[in-house]
Amino acid sequence: MSECNRASRLRLLLLLASLACVPVTPAADAAAPIPRSQNLTLNLIRRLVQRGVLPQSDADDLIKLAEEDTAAAKAEATAQPTPSGSATTVATTHAPAPSDTVRVTYVPEFVKKQIREEVKQDVLAQARAERWAAPRSFPEWVSRYTLFGDVRLRYEGLFFPSGSDNTGAFPNFNAINTGSPFDVAGTVFSPQYNVDQTRYRPRLRARVGASIDLEEGFTSGLRLATGENNNPVTASQSLGVANGAQGGNFSKYAVWLDRAFIKYDAYNRNVSATIGRFDNPFFATNLIWSDDLGFDGAVVKAKRQLAPTLVPFVTAGAFPVFNTDLNFSNTQPAKFKSEDKWLYAAQVGIDWSVNHDFSAKLGAAYYDFQNIEGKLSDPFTPVTSSDAGDTDDSRPAFAQSGNTYMALRNIVPNVLNNFGAINQWQYFGLATPFRDVALTARLDYNQFAPFQISLQTEVIQNTAFHRGLVAKKAVNNLGAAGAGAFVGGNNAWMVGLRAGAVALEKRWDWNTSLTYKYVASDSVVDGFDDADFGGTRLGTNLKGYILGGNLALSRRVWLSLRWMSADSVSGPVFKNDLFQFDFNGKF
Repeated sequence: MSECNRASRLRLLLLLASLACVPVTPAADAAAPIPRSQNLTLNLIRRLVQRGVLPQSDADDLIKLAEEDTAAAKAEATAQPTPSGSATTVATTHAPAPSDTVRVTYVPEFVKKQIREEVKQDVLAQARAERWAAPRSFPEWVSRYTLFGDVRLRYEGLFFPSGSDNTGAFPNFNAINTGSPFDVAGTVFSPQYNVDQTRYRPRLRARVGASIDLEEGFTSGLRLATGENNNPVTASQSLGVANGAQGGNFSKYAVWLDRAFIKYDAYNRNVSATIGRFDNPFFATNLIWSDDLGFDGAVVKAKRQLAPTLVPFVTAGAFPVFNTDLNFSNTQPAKFKSEDKWLYAAQVGIDWSVNHDFSAKLGAAYYDFQNIEGKLSDPFTPVTSSDAGDTDDSRPAFAQSGNTYMALRNIVPNVLNNFGAINQWQYFGLATPFRDVALTARLDYNQFAPFQISLQTEVIQNTAFHRGLVAKKAVNNLGAAGAGAFVGGNNAWMVGLRAGAVALEKRWDWNTSLTYKYVASDSVVDGFDDADFGGTRLGTNLKGYILGGNLALSRRVWLSLRWMSADSVSGPVFKNDLFQFDFNGKF
């Protein structure tokens, strides 16, 4: 122990003893039983030695110093003359003191003050150095921030069993709609999805965010995430990708604003309102909403406990899907009308603890997409690819694959396009409106908690779908050879079984799952559902199973494996198997 620390502790004990003027007894061995005393200071010294705060050597030094000070004080008192010049002996009566007891009879006030200040400075210096007692070393606002984040490293293999139609049956409408219009009268294929060549890719997802307490029931949230582009359904970044996206040759990757919202909680958090960009507020599966999807807009949620085992809930919100460019169209001096798209949604449900072993959650939702479908333009004749139609903005700003599409431009044949033989510049929009009714349920068996068996299912129907009207304008989802009658549908369903730990909280916790999905072509909007099922042709018009598992290596690190096998529901044949191995960490 340093001389500085030893001296500080000696001063502290001297101060305690002087304030009470009590006997100080050398401490016993730390391992021996501590005798009890009615003297507080004596008990304190013994406990300090026992707990290692004051070493025995310091206690011995303290006693020695106290004995010397006491002897000196007695000598001074004996030699002090009285006013009459004679020595006076003051007799007092005390209980007999132990032979090893030392009394500190007097410490001047200025010495006490000096000791207090020196001890205070020594303790504070040690606290700052060891970082064990500095609650005021940070500004107050720091305590209102909670940081969090995660990193996922993935290796992915995409395999295509033989039999997929690679004759041009799977056009990439998203590539067309996000670039220049495609000349359907030309002699080249439109952009096409890969349906026959195996691919491997390493991928990265990194997210970091903060939750901020704004007080009085208000909170805010921010999160940044990676991503190859502004794709709404995944934050994965393919490492080394060089297909026109960012990356390749060790280039840096972009980070996107993924969440930004303000939330207000009231009535003991039974009612909340959120506005901005936030997590999916609905009880649902990735049959309709991708796991990474964020919602823009405003939502209100409420719940109320009607019984100890029954809690009904309701969620309602309005979400802007697309807002028309202020200058639409840029190439026209007279602007076109807006093609704004909105989602209005509501859900009611219950949380029900059936008994000690079983719990269930049920929800019924209605998702009304306003203006999500494409609209046929007024008749016009585009001469170049930059000429715009008045409904061009009704095409989806982002899509995956599977929905049925229609041509948006009503192109008039005339001499400028050789009467329809050339310059057929075309964009494509969704051929059907979407008003989805979704029933979602989960049943949990908790007899062996924390081990749990969970069964989840969801059924969805697009009630706005009209087969006859869609068939008249469909340009895809036709017969097996990509021609003939329309063969799409409007229903989707899934059932999944999961077993294992509910949360991976310690090393070797695990869970596993098996899911089967059926997603007809026009059951849900393909741009918002699962971002992995189907490999390169993600979206709808797919059916198949998903087998997965997770294994914790620590409370914050775990491994994941998934195998997905998907086939087309109808139309041209498509087959895909997808393998994913993930290494995950969170903080």
